[in-house]
Order: sequence, then structure tokens, then C-alpha cells
Amino acid sequence: MKYYLTTPLYYVNDKPHIGHAYTQVATDVMARWKRLEGNDVFFLTGTDEHGQKIERTAQAAGKEPKAFCDSIVPKFKDAWKKLDISYDHFIRTTDPEHEERVQSVMQTLFEKGDIYKGTYEGWYCTPCETYWTDLQLEDGKCASCGRDVEKLSEETYYFRLSAYQDRLLKLYEENPGFIAPDTRRNEVISRVSEGLRDLSVSRLKSSLSWGVPFPVDDRHTTYVWFDALLNYITGVQWPGGERFKYWPADLHIIGKDILWFHAVIWPAMLMALGVELPKRVFAHGFWTVEGEKMSKSKGNFLDPLEAIDNYGLDAFRYFLLREVPFGQDGDYSESALAQRNNTELADAVGNLVMRVVTLLNKYTEGKIPPRGKQEPGDGNFIQSLSIYEQASAKMEKQEFDKALDIIVGLARNTNKYIQDTKPWVLAKEDTDRLNAVLYNSAEAVRILAIYLDAFIPDSAAGIRKQLNVKPQLLKGAKYGFFEEGHEVGQAKVLFKKLEAKPRHAFERVDLRAARIVSVEDHPEADKLYVLRVDLGSGQRTIVAGIKPYYEPAELEGKTVAIVANLEPAKLRGILSEGMLLAAEKDGVVGLLSVGAEPGTQVIAEGIRPRAAKKISFKNFGKLNISVKGGKAFVDSLALSAGDKPVTCERVKDGKVE
Repeated sequence: MKYYLTTPLYYVNDKPHIGHAYTQVATDVMARWKRLEGNDVFFLTGTDEHGQKIERTAQAAGKEPKAFCDSIVPKFKDAWKKLDISYDHFIRTTDPEHEERVQSVMQTLFEKGDIYKGTYEGWYCTPCETYWTDLQLEDGKCASCGRDVEKLSEETYYFRLSAYQDRLLKLYEENPGFIAPDTRRNEVISRVSEGLRDLSVSRLKSSLSWGVPFPVDDRHTTYVWFDALLNYITGVQWPGGERFKYWPADLHIIGKDILWFHAVIWPAMLMALGVELPKRVFAHGFWTVEGEKMSKSKGNFLDPLEAIDNYGLDAFRYFLLREVPFGQDGDYSESALAQRNNTELADAVGNLVMRVVTLLNKYTEGKIPPRGKQEPGDGNFIQSLSIYEQASAKMEKQEFDKALDIIVGLARNTNKYIQDTKPWVLAKEDTDRLNAVLYNSAEAVRILAIYLDAFIPDSAAGIRKQLNVKPQLLKGAKYGFFEEGHEVGQAKVLFKKLEAKPRHAFERVDLRAARIVSVEDHPEADKLYVLRVDLGSGQRTIVAGIKPYYEPAELEGKTVAIVANLEPAKLRGILSEGMLLAAEKDGVVGLLSVGAEPGTQVIAEGIRPRAAKKISFKNFGKLNISVKGGKAFVDSLALSAGDKPVTCERVKDGKVE
């Protein structure tokens, strides 16, 4: 039986982060599970490489768009390799076969009358590559990402999305599982019921040259989302390719921010083409990091590869799908990851495998014993090993956390069984009974490895190695596999106990870019200025002792680094709400300059500031901040804001205070 599932295509404007890893791991687990069920699985992933966002990012990097994409794509492939993602095909929207099929689709829809020429007037968000009406904007900004939008007024070609409103609502009504979870389904139905507007599907080349050429008008390029969505059928060689046997897709796994495209625009496109619709679209939630939304300005984008290096691949994969129900938002914290690893993987699973293999080596010479003397209670335990129906029901609904609870519950139950039957006592009193307990326990560990193979394949392989068995499908997860005399391996630790990495002192400090708006003399102190600084979200007052070193004209308009979470203090009667940073050497003083917008957070290499509380001047003074070669460092870690280094013009080498 075939099973086809996909991830979204990821923009190549930056390296992968935890959101990408979350989608990949979830899709990989579903693919592995379906393979364990004996299905013919096709797992598609890839990259989205057209559009204005890519064009502008490439320009900023001084590269042609295709060359820029070529430089970023390997980072995604390397990340998926390190995450052990078992995809079958990696598609790029710059693949010639994909571009040709996109053009063919556009031509077909134009000839059918589903694409027509018109004029677009409205708002466009380049980061989201999304069109918005006046009513859809939130406080004049993009309703999805909150960024600024651009006013567009230009010739365009439209897709008759409005013509498919009734068919879409009928789809949702007759197929309640088409959109998941239910909260997202309800949101889509509500919005579609309000009415659909036709969708602009082209841009003039004079506005956007980096895209699939529009086939019916060479002055236009294809709208990036219309191009990207088609990957799900071009990736299986539609039309006419051998791989098209996998269509329709059984499952699209995406982030909730792109649900509209997948649950509304995508099925409408397929309806227009007369192509069978996918069966299910699942929109998962977002991750915060230590309670904060990820953003470049905060410097808290979590690098999944760094997390793997620190805590191990399987601990990371397990945490992502165990910590929160799939579909809800979750918070990533290193302490929570360590706790999940320690209590469930190390204490439950790892401890069980170690106990059983150790007992077999100690009491039966490392061999599987005969089934021995079974007692009535053993029947209940053996029956508890039959968890497929329970786990499978959860997996079909992508309830990964609940499926893992059932699977790890098998390990907990087996640990209890061993504790209750006390094989170390039976070894002295009843060999037949000992054999029964060890046989039953060995079977439980073998079955556990089969189920874990979809989630933490490295560790599942480690369990099989200790039991000396080959990989098995889920149909093999039945009691009675082992034959008497089967030799097992040596017991080894599967999961080490983890501790959250100790925080660097810099993580307690909130340094921000601030633009000096005004400079006045302090009325009560000859060496102090009273400054008003702009932090983007508002202004505040800072009293600074730099009057002997700077004239007011040198300061006004300058963007500097300030300690934004310093405890406020009155300096000669005026409340100071922060502190400027300056380097000093041999009597020369120079402020730290920041080439970023006001409010941008200053970060250090590999350190994500988590400054939630005020910091005292005394504690701030414990930081070793200095200037070397005109650039600022904390210890040996370079400081930056908005990808630009924090610098000092006057002092090339010196201590910062």
C-alpha cells in the first residue's frame, strides 16, 4: 500500500532553525512508522528558491539569486542528514523539470479561463510573499508576521479562487479530517465562509525578475506560492511520470502560518486542474525559546545542530515530539529537554534495556532461556505488550506525544514487572520461574525497539545490537519471537543523564542598540550629560559621564550600545534608565557603536541572551567586555547586532565599562 507525505518547501534565505527541524522530524517519524507498517512510502522535502525575498537577500549578499540558493541548499541537506531525516526526494523549485511543469500548469489554467488578466491594487508582504487587503492588515502591518507591507498597483494575472468557494466548503464538510487540528479547520472554514477574492498569480518582471517565467506573457513572472505549491505534484513527476503512482498525497505537514495556502489555495488549484486532492493537511504550532518568540533581533534563533551537539540526536528528536501535543505551540528549554531525557529515555527505556541484558548475561550465560514456568499474572503482562492498535490510532491522528506515552509506558510496565517478580531472588529459588521472567522481559525489550525505531532510530538500533536481532516491521511486535539459546550481546548505556548547559553570565544582560536623540548638560554635575535615547519601542533617559570626552554634536544621532535592563538609579537627582558602554585606554574614551536599527539586541557568538530581570551595576561589572582591533567582545566572543559587529571608533584595544 502506498503512502505519500511531504514537508513544506523551505525558503533558502537563512539556515535551518528549530521550526524547520520540528517539521522535518515529525514528517520523518510518520514516514518511518508507515514503512514499519509495510507501506511503500514516498517522502518529499525540498527548498523554495524564487520570489522577492530571495532576490533581495541574494542582492544583499552580493550574489546572483541562483548562485545564492546554491550556496544555502547544502546547509539544509547537511542539517537533514544530521537529524537523520529519511526523505526519498529533495526537490528545488529551480529544478528545470519543476519550472517546466509549473509553466505547463499556468498555460492550462489560462486556456481554461481560470487565469485572467487584470490589475492588482493592494498590499504585499515580501517576507511572507503574501497579498493582503486593507481589511486584512493588522495595525497597518502584515497579519501573519507583523512586518511592514508594500503598496502595489500593477498589471497582473489572477487565478479565479472565488469560483471555488462553495466546492472548498463542501470539501471541509464532507472530509472533516482534511484539515487538522480541529481548531485550524474551524479557522479556515470561518474565513472561507466570509468570501474569497481572486488571487494575483504573477508579477511584472520590472518588479520581480527572479521567478518562473509566466508562459502566456513574457513580461511577467509566476507568483512564488503558485510555483511552490505545485512541487507536491511535480515532485512525483506529474504528469505521466513513474512516481505519480504515489499521488494523491496522504499527508502534508506544515506550520500553521502557511495553512491558508495549503488548505484553500492548493486544493482550489487542484480542483481547477481536475487532479485528485490530498487527503490531509496538518498545521503544527510554533516554538518559543525559553518563553520568548524567536527573532534575529533577540538573537535566540535555536540552531538544531547545536542542540544535537550538546544533547544528542535522539534526545533532541524525542523532546520535539514528546514535549507538547502536535498542533499546539511549545516552548523549547534545555532544562525541559534534559528532564525528558533523564526521566523517560534514561530511567525508563535505558534502565530497562540495561537490566534485561545484564540479567541474561548474569543468569543464563547471555542466552535466551526457555519460556519456563509461566504463572497467571504473566498472561496479563504478555497481553500488555500488544500496543499496536493503541499506538497506531494515535499516529494516524499525528498525536505523537500520546503515541510515545504508550510506547514508553511499555518500558515502565516492564520495569515494574521485573521489580515485582524479582529475578535476582528467583535465581536462588526457582530456575524455571526465572527463565519465564527473563524470556518475557527480553520479548518486551525487543518489541519496544520496534516501536522506537520510528522516533529514535539510533537508539532503537542500539537496543537491537544488545539483543543481537535485525530490524523488524511492526507486524513482528508480537510475543514469542525468541528461540531458546539465542545469544544476546553485552549491556551498554543507551542514554546518559543530561544537565542543561550552564548559562554564560552574558545571558543575563540585555544590550540594545539605541539612537541618541538629544544631549543636555546635567544641571547639578559638570561631567555628566542627560541623554534621551530611542530604543525603537520608545525613549528613555540615561545619565552618562562622558561630557569630558564628547561634544553634544558628536553624540546626537549616534547609535550606541546600552545596557537596557540595568536597575534604574538616580544620578545627582535625575533617574538614569540604562548605561552607555565605552572603552578606555590611556585616557582615551570611545563609545561602542552599533550599525543596526534602534532596539536591535546585541548578541554574542553562540549565546542567546535571556534577560528577563533587571541586573545590578555590580553584577554587570563582572562581565569581561573589551575591545580588540576596534571590535567589541565578551570574553573571546564577538558582539554583534543585526549581523553587524559592535565597534569602537576611538579605541582599538581596551577595557569596556
